[in-house]
Amino acid sequence: MSDRRRLTQFLRSKLQAAGEQYEQVRGSTDRQLEEAQQAYEVAKNARQLPSDSEGRAQIVCRRYAERRAAMLDDQYRPACYEADHPDCEGCVEDIRAGRIETW
Repeated sequence: MSDRRRLTQFLRSKLQAAGEQYEQVRGSTDRQLEEAQQAYEVAKNARQLPSDSEGRAQIVCRRYAERRAAMLDDQYRPACYEADHPDCEGCVEDIRAGRIETW
């Protein structure tokens, strides 16, 4: 094998490895950007909820169909949230999407 062919093969393999590494980094940053945008939207929607003087969000409970003033935790779940209950899960989804009924 000539030196020129070896050099060409070496450069081709290095460039291909660099291209694959670039694609991995690009995919990772795209995912991070998408996650950051989603987190921003959720936080923005939760901050826009009307609140009382004590900082509790004024929402209408889907489970009991009543007005509630509830503190939201760091995952934007109301204090009355019960895990695995379909109405509570729907309430949290609505808070995050900005479509929760308020008063």
